[in-house]
This record gives sequence, structure tokens and C-alpha cells, in this order.
Amino acid sequence: MELQIKQRGEFQYVDEGTGPVLLLLHGLFGALSNWHDVVSEFRQDYRVIIPLLPIYEMPLTQAGVPGLVKYVETFVHTMGLSEACTVLGNSLGGHVGLEYTLRNPGRVARLVLTGSSGLFEDGMGGSFPKRGNYGYVQERVAYTFYDPAVATRELVDEVFNVTNSNAKCLRIISIARSAQRHNIGKELSKIAVPTLLVWGLNDTITPPLVAHDFNRLIRNSELRFLDHCGHAPMMERPREFNVLLRQFLQRTALVAVS
Repeated sequence: MELQIKQRGEFQYVDEGTGPVLLLLHGLFGALSNWHDVVSEFRQDYRVIIPLLPIYEMPLTQAGVPGLVKYVETFVHTMGLSEACTVLGNSLGGHVGLEYTLRNPGRVARLVLTGSSGLFEDGMGGSFPKRGNYGYVQERVAYTFYDPAVATRELVDEVFNVTNSNAKCLRIISIARSAQRHNIGKELSKIAVPTLLVWGLNDTITPPLVAHDFNRLIRNSELRFLDHCGHAPMMERPREFNVLLRQFLQRTALVAVS
């Protein structure tokens, strides 16, 4: 299944299926395709929406976590999503999802985080992207996964093309530094919605200890680890990720009804 990108005003997004809304947020080097298997699995029972975050185009003065949260708020309003939705975020997308939930508690029914920043992350393996160095980019993309083979040539080319632009690199650096500054550990106790944490046991960017900290600080959270898996479980272990997600959605739906 090829994801169809739609446009409404300034927003580009995927909108598949009908039912309760799953709002998916990708990471700093992520793309709509990162969620391909989630869309394929859940579009029969849910309305799956993925906004394309303007990471590489937003004004430099807004290039940070607060700017991205504002973008998501405006997107939700523009799309007329009046009912509380389930927010899923990977990496930076998880961080944005957390901030969005804190600012809009009535608009979020459930939260799913996987490899989320917000407490700690070893961004790009400890350094910022080097412009024009394909080998370096290839190494850093592979660092995201437990199995380097997941870092396909197509994926590496996509990241390389981004980091080969001065304007885009400036925004990447600005957003990455913003994410590192915006530690929200002291705010996490305010999150009351059911929260699922799905973490790669071999995540080197937001290591398992980070997942345990999220689990400890978010009171209504549950933590599940996937072995032989890095920073993007929905890409590297899609079947197992989808099983955990479906179980969580069904279990929390029953709680909400009762």
C-alpha cells in the first residue's frame, strides 16, 4: 500500500480509514513512510492521520519543540478533529506528542510513545549531521536500528539529501538543540491518560533506562520492550509493535466504556 499525501492549506498529511482517530507524529529524520505498517494494519478500524511536520521548512525562529507543538495544534483545529484522539509519537514526535498532551489534555484520549525524546537522547549518535559526508550519514542512519540492513540505500539517500542543504541543516540543529533543552521530566506527573511505552531493547539513542524513567514518571503508563530492536520499533519490528498497540487500544477502550 502506497501512502497518499493530501493537502489542506499549508498542511500535507496522510488520512486513511474511518473510526477513532490515531494521530501519528514522526521524528526529526522521520517521514510519513515510517508509519507505513501501522497505517496498513489499523486503517480498517481507525482513522489514521499523519501530519508531515515542517521540520525542514519552518522559520528558524520557530524551529523547535514549541513551534512544532503549535503546528500540530493548528493542524488538529484545521482538520476539525473535535473528539479526543490517540496520539502516537516516535523520537522527536514522541516529545511533541508529550508537549501537545500537556497543553491540550482534553484533546488526547491515549498516548503511545516509542523511542521518545523529552528526558534524554543521544541525537545522531552524539553529534550533529555532517554536510556532504555520505559515509557519515550512512553510519548514523544505521545507528538508529539494531539491524543495519534496515537502513536501506533509499532511506540513507533521503537523509543525505536533507543534510546536504545548509538551510535544512540549520533547522535540524535548531530543533535538536530545542529538544535537548526541553526536558519535561518535572511535568510528566500531570499526564493522566493511559500511556503505552514501546521501546527497542537495543535502542542506543534513547536507551532502555530512558523508557524506565518515562514509566516511573507517567503514572498511568505501561512499558513493553522489543528485543533485537533499536530506536524505531514500528519500522524494525512492525508486526510485534502492531500487536502491542492493538492490545493496548482494545484494553483501554474497554476501560473507557466501563
